[in-house]
Amino acid sequence: MKVVGIAGYKKSGKTTLGLRLCKVLSDMGHRVGVLKHAGEIDFSDTDSAKYKEHASVVSVVSPQEAEIIVKGDKTIEDMLAYFDTDIVLVEGFKKEKTFPKIVCLAKDEDKNELLDGLTLCTASLGGEISDFDILNDAHIEKMASMALERGFKLPSLNCGHCGYESCHDLAREIVAGRESVDQCVSLDPPISVRLDGEPFPLNPYTSSLFRNLIVTMVSSLKGYKKGTIEIEIP
Repeated sequence: MKVVGIAGYKKSGKTTLGLRLCKVLSDMGHRVGVLKHAGEIDFSDTDSAKYKEHASVVSVVSPQEAEIIVKGDKTIEDMLAYFDTDIVLVEGFKKEKTFPKIVCLAKDEDKNELLDGLTLCTASLGGEISDFDILNDAHIEKMASMALERGFKLPSLNCGHCGYESCHDLAREIVAGRESVDQCVSLDPPISVRLDGEPFPLNPYTSSLFRNLIVTMVSSLKGYKKGTIEIEIP
């Protein structure tokens, strides 16, 4: 899954850019997801809101679409688990450091605070202070192609197994073109371990060792067949 952020301050054109990118990417045949940060979610005057007063999870399903409301502070990683798309546009979340971003500028001075080494390009309404103009169709197509080609999401584990101190450090090197996403050993490990729901990073040697031991033990049991092995230890 590709992930690209759309970051900027209020009135900088983030939603306008997001909507235009979403349409172009969808017209290209890609499944597009959108994850948007909001200070507060308003479900007033709906049945879902009435249930939400007492329930931890509220889900509404119709033949056309489904809605799920989950209480509590959730991370981007928590929410991306619900996405089955080719690319996700993340609007807001300026402080997140594990994916590249298109930075929307309301004024030139915004660059001093928003450029954090993860910027694919800058955009603005009019384009005078940025690389691209949000209202220019040709520029939107170029940014869409850039998002597809260079989008990524690191796991926010800061495990250090890639040789860098943090995921942010590796992400900056990837955006700069000096590293590739393949440097992250936790993205596609032979085995994944979660402790109380949280990902627990394993280095490549330990991960392969665990996998081989488990496969060897399970494959010796009667009734074994090839497939994904899931083990849960409460």
